[in-house]
Amino acid sequence: MPGADGGGRIEMMQRILYFLVAILLATSALASTAADDPTAAPVQCANGVPGGVSCIVTKQDMKRATDAFRRGVRRQRQNQPEEALREFDEAVRMAPQNVQFLTARELIKAQLVFNHVQRGNVLVAEDAMARASAEYQAALDLDPENQFARERLEESRLSWAPLPRALPIRQSFAGSIHLAPKDDLGTFHYSGDVRGLFTQLAAAYGMEAQFDDSVPARPVQFNVQEVDFFTALRLACQVSKSMWAALSARQMLIAADTPENHKQYDRMGLETFVLPSHATAQEVTDMVSTLRTIFDLRFISPGQTAGEVEVRAPIAVLEACDKLLAQLGGDRPQVMLDVQVLQISHQLAKDVGVHVPNTFNMYNIPAAALAGLAGQNLQQLINQLIASGGINQAGSTALSGLLAQLGGQQNSIFSQPLATFGGGLTFMGLSLDQFTAALSLNESWARSLDHVTLRSGQGNDATFHLGSRYPILNASYAPIYNSPQISQVLGNQTYVPPFPSVSYEDLGLSVKVKPAVHWDHAVSMQLELQVRSLTGVSNNGVPVISNREYKGSINLKDGEPAVIAGEVSRTDTISMSGIPGLGGIPLLNQAMVSNTRQEDDDELMIVITPHVLADVNRTTPEIWLSEK
Repeated sequence: MPGADGGGRIEMMQRILYFLVAILLATSALASTAADDPTAAPVQCANGVPGGVSCIVTKQDMKRATDAFRRGVRRQRQNQPEEALREFDEAVRMAPQNVQFLTARELIKAQLVFNHVQRGNVLVAEDAMARASAEYQAALDLDPENQFARERLEESRLSWAPLPRALPIRQSFAGSIHLAPKDDLGTFHYSGDVRGLFTQLAAAYGMEAQFDDSVPARPVQFNVQEVDFFTALRLACQVSKSMWAALSARQMLIAADTPENHKQYDRMGLETFVLPSHATAQEVTDMVSTLRTIFDLRFISPGQTAGEVEVRAPIAVLEACDKLLAQLGGDRPQVMLDVQVLQISHQLAKDVGVHVPNTFNMYNIPAAALAGLAGQNLQQLINQLIASGGINQAGSTALSGLLAQLGGQQNSIFSQPLATFGGGLTFMGLSLDQFTAALSLNESWARSLDHVTLRSGQGNDATFHLGSRYPILNASYAPIYNSPQISQVLGNQTYVPPFPSVSYEDLGLSVKVKPAVHWDHAVSMQLELQVRSLTGVSNNGVPVISNREYKGSINLKDGEPAVIAGEVSRTDTISMSGIPGLGGIPLLNQAMVSNTRQEDDDELMIVITPHVLADVNRTTPEIWLSEK
């Protein structure tokens, strides 16, 4: 490799010397030609025709060229070769016949080419093929004929370049007629009708004009200086409100500028494009819609295979579609999204106080029933009641069952402390409440953090679900028609019921983002966030699902976090039970009254942070509709 690089440098220096000699010879030839052709029309050098044989340098142009040359020399001394090249190029444009300006420009250009190639060789040695290719390409942009730089560029690209991106490929193209006028500049001072204007204009550039019956017959004035054919033709059409169409290389048709004439005379071409690589069908739809809207296409349809589109339009429009599709097929920016979902749950239950008996129940208790419940045989009690005539024998069974039930219940009046008073038929019982004291505190905290990282391209939806899918029974099946066969399978337990109908609900976090990157690296996002969970409550056997959802659009800078959704839910319940009056006395109500308090706090916060990972150059070259 070092030997090859040294040989390449020697070859480059030889090419530079040959190139400078050729420039000096060409400059001398131009000067002699200009001297030998005194009949050439005088043209100023600053009018966009540099190097013309009849170019005349005015004093102002020479002064501007000299100033630009001096600025270039200063830039060169300051080791700014790119700026120096621009200044020398400006000097040559203003005074193209000046050998000193031309020599300075070519020398600094050769220096830049040498620097780019040298940096490319160093990068190749460091195995940085992508950056080396950029350096070789920069050298070729300055010197397209440099074969050494071209060969090194191809070698570096073969080492690192991925498969080339599929650009719009022209499958079929219908040729068109182009006008071929003389490459001269003309001056016109015309006053007359429209037909005469175009006749004189065509004759000045070696063309022939034919007229449609729709050409308006009205007087016009046309005054222009030093313009080429297509500029003069465009200005004449604007003045006369006319249009033109090419009939041959030397013939053109002039007609009135109307939609009907455009449909009739505009040269149409048919082109089939293979669309650039795309990830979704929506991208294809966007490309076709963009073409139809920008160029006002009426004849555009899908091709015979997927990823193709057929366009029928004027030739200039087809060429512009070619360039636009190449730009639309570029790489799209990539965005990394950090989504954090924070949930905090706090529960507090406190029960403090004393329960003073405040409930009294009074009952009329027969002495025989009380004695029986105190330990006597229940059947003996019933026999005594029958003998005394209190009940008859027929109702003894029901009474026995009733007394047994009352005695066996936990909430029975006889299962609680009982005070009695009176006697005989007025023998009464008074049940007393229980005296209790409570001192309890229950508190719980629950914190959860869900961190989700998503990557998506511009304009594409990114969907993510974190959680589980919960089954919900919709319907089950059971036989309702009985038959001997069904009875048989039910009897021997071989019946297999059909699988029930079940639907699944997504529980957890669901995120859907559609990012778009702007020229200043700001990121616009269309967001849909959803957090769903079971509440622990069911309705007719169907669980109840809590749902928290956010939909909106936000605009953030690269790396800027933002809280896009937040929720705080708080429940505070306080209850007091006791003897009336005691609950209103301070301090005493804390000891003689039962106090219960429950607190439930739930917090939810969703934070999102975009990061632009892969960005592209947002500037694109201009697209012009050529009239040639």
